[in-house]
Amino acid sequence: MDRRILAVALVAMVALAGCQSPFSSGTATPTPTSTDTTSGHDDYADPETDRLGWEGGLWYDEPIQVDRSDGLNDSELDAVVNRSMARVEQVRQLEFESTVPVSIITRAEFRNQTQSGGEPSRNASLHQNVKWEAAFMTGENESAIAAQRSNTAGSVGGYYSPSEDRIVIVSDSENPEMNEVTLSQELFHALQDQRFNITRYDQSTTESHNAIDGIIEGDGNYVDYLYEQRCEDDWDCLMPQSSGGGGSASDLHVGMYAVTYQPYSDGPPFVQQIREDGGWEAVNAVYENPPASTEQTIHPAKYGEDAPTEVSVEDTSTAEWSVPDLGPNSVDYAEFGEGGMYVALWYQSYVASNEAGAVRNVAIPYQDFFSASGELDAYNYDHEITAGWDGDKLVPYVRDDSATTNETGYVWKSAWDSNADAQEFVEGYRAVLDHLGATEVSANTYRIPDGKYADAFSIEVSGNTVTIVNAPTVDELDDVHATA
Repeated sequence: MDRRILAVALVAMVALAGCQSPFSSGTATPTPTSTDTTSGHDDYADPETDRLGWEGGLWYDEPIQVDRSDGLNDSELDAVVNRSMARVEQVRQLEFESTVPVSIITRAEFRNQTQSGGEPSRNASLHQNVKWEAAFMTGENESAIAAQRSNTAGSVGGYYSPSEDRIVIVSDSENPEMNEVTLSQELFHALQDQRFNITRYDQSTTESHNAIDGIIEGDGNYVDYLYEQRCEDDWDCLMPQSSGGGGSASDLHVGMYAVTYQPYSDGPPFVQQIREDGGWEAVNAVYENPPASTEQTIHPAKYGEDAPTEVSVEDTSTAEWSVPDLGPNSVDYAEFGEGGMYVALWYQSYVASNEAGAVRNVAIPYQDFFSASGELDAYNYDHEITAGWDGDKLVPYVRDDSATTNETGYVWKSAWDSNADAQEFVEGYRAVLDHLGATEVSANTYRIPDGKYADAFSIEVSGNTVTIVNAPTVDELDDVHATA
């Protein structure tokens, strides 16, 4: 996925709330240099054997003739792809093992493909609905999967499919056009798969996905950034000549987007620092020891030093409540990590700012997310409320009639570095409950009487651990989790 397209979507949302984008803050952007070495070629002659910076008969700096007026024919597309492969090699100092087919489709075609992906199972829908409701991002009568599909349809600039071993570039023009920088990133994902077997990782939860993407998308978007710098300074790059047809900012769910965006924001500077310290070989080594948590890319000093705690949740529910069965070899729980929990407590500040027409802070201040500096570290996911995260697990619970009534429950247990960190998180969480109209009906038990988050909540702090239990009513809290 293209970091720049995600950034444009988020910046568009900032404009809706009348806030300044960090890209126009006047803060200097770090300008890393690529390890461009002389190609050693003479008049673009083909080498006797394959060389770094040469692919499919083209050198990385070799001019090509392309007529953009009616899209790209097969020979033109081949030339663009081969030269872009050579350029990726030159920037990243890694050799491709094989060529990957590339096709171009329109945004409308991609949107149709995304939104016609088939109906999810009842349990898959319930699992996603409970997960995102727990983060106060979608209400009981909203479809989390529909929101995710809408985000994908309006934002993806291209993708590499390991299972199909092909690349698809999504054009916002009705006459499909190539964006060479987007192409370079998807080509690099293919190169990552060829050299590092990136499909081997377990990315079954939001947290594990974003943690691993700290190196996959971090490296990809750092290379993307270096490539774009060369396009601006040295290379003639093929870029779209028109725009339009993309997703509207109003179609995007900013909360879900901000969670998705974390590795795109924190990953590139994480990779940049590793490269500056040890070169590309040090970056290559990270693939054998990828980040274990989003905490390790939000706070790079913790990489390799602070492993997350494995959180377990005992099932003490009554027979009426059960965890949705997602099928064999499926993960039936969720993990948000520090990045996701930060967004969960920040998102209501964003919502309040749009509803009120002025910045209103709930738990994490609205402007905090936009306080990072530089293009490589576009947004901030570091706040004292969530900085002490050490692990979390969210287990959804449903009844037989949950698909009809939308009444569900969950147990969300989190571990923290200290009791003080746990208490700080609870204070932030209570601030969100208070903002949503909750009242404390008994010690550490709360009730939101109406609205899309109308439910009962129990909060228990035990040492460094916080356990949040949710149910439709206060009386049912103990049915979902006996200790509530």
